[in-house]
Amino acid sequence: MTDGGDALLSVRGLEKHYPVRSGLLRRVTGHVKAVDGVSFDVREGETLGLVGESGCGKSTTATSLLRLEEPTGGEVYFDGEDVTEYGDADEREFRRRAQMVFQDPNSAFDPRMTVGESVAEPLEIHGLTDADRQREVVADILERVGLSADDADRYPHEFSGGQKQRVALARALVLNPDLLVADEPVSALDVSVQAEILALLDDLQDDLGLSMLLISHDLGVVRQVCDRVGVMYLGELVEVAETEALFEAPQHPYTEALLDSIPEPDPRSRGDAVELTGDVPDPQNPPAGCSFHPRCPRVIPPEGFSFPDGSFREVLDFRLAAERGDVDAESLPDAAAVREAFGLPDALADDDAERVVSAAVDDVVAGDVDAAADRLADAFATVCERDAPELAETDAGHPAACHLHTETTDREPAELSNPLD
Repeated sequence: MTDGGDALLSVRGLEKHYPVRSGLLRRVTGHVKAVDGVSFDVREGETLGLVGESGCGKSTTATSLLRLEEPTGGEVYFDGEDVTEYGDADEREFRRRAQMVFQDPNSAFDPRMTVGESVAEPLEIHGLTDADRQREVVADILERVGLSADDADRYPHEFSGGQKQRVALARALVLNPDLLVADEPVSALDVSVQAEILALLDDLQDDLGLSMLLISHDLGVVRQVCDRVGVMYLGELVEVAETEALFEAPQHPYTEALLDSIPEPDPRSRGDAVELTGDVPDPQNPPAGCSFHPRCPRVIPPEGFSFPDGSFREVLDFRLAAERGDVDAESLPDAAAVREAFGLPDALADDDAERVVSAAVDDVVAGDVDAAADRLADAFATVCERDAPELAETDAGHPAACHLHTETTDREPAELSNPLD
């Protein structure tokens, strides 16, 4: 197991699973896999961004690597040492060198304490007890983040949201850390204030030599601040790249969808935007294989059939809906209604595929949704649901976890024995 080489922070196979309890005895009946085997490095002086939809595990990754929550598995190396094996003394030193800024500045402070007392509290905890020296350090850091030394005597409610976030930065930086983890640091702020805070973060990083892990769902923020970007989906990293490489040549369909979701001043310039179907799966019961395949617009069709680009998506949506029991046969009186409900063409280009789909449509019309689901599953199994892709190098020069970039996808023809029975 590598310790990350020259990286300041090296995360390997990080997991955070939350137990699900049920019944009168509250027995564990499952686990929510909030973070499921994440690996990445943050180099000295670098800003790495983690992006993804809400609930993808970004914030849990941050709190787990800092041991604000205990990881379920994996290793976290900081300056070559495994943080997960630290005792109390080592963990205390780690806390000094790795600090976090949270999303909501309005709930980040004790309203009974002055700003100066809040910023000085880490100094007290880590052994600087001289009041005069504390006040000097606090005054210096407040001025560094664009506030006045006199602000130390004011209370949090006297500050705007942007000013509170500056205070939060001051408190995180007062111990002169090596690593700053910023969890959505500008999402609660107005756009004009966001720009000021992002510029401040950039200046502070240069002045203090910080390494930074930035958690965000805003790709505009990530592009402005980050050197590299990791894209997360359902607790896993699906792509990691230099920032401009990611924006110019995304290699994972989920990354493409995220980039296409960025608002454009002229909607006509968007072209054919990638659209996702369905909802984010339940992390308590993630899909087999590639966790993105139930929504992926480029899901790989099984060999043995010829599907024009993208047309397999509708067939798979039909199959998955039948398997979930989401097909209301009573409201679909004929084949045309079934095809319209699931975006299926009047006839597929591939005759063999059309025969299977047509028979499944007839099953639904006859009220036998289970038979339709079995027929479609037998014929249209995809490598995307069978095998979990590895995060591996692509032709673009950066890694992505997608079978589209696997040299040998091992796509075997679907089991087609008696598909029309």
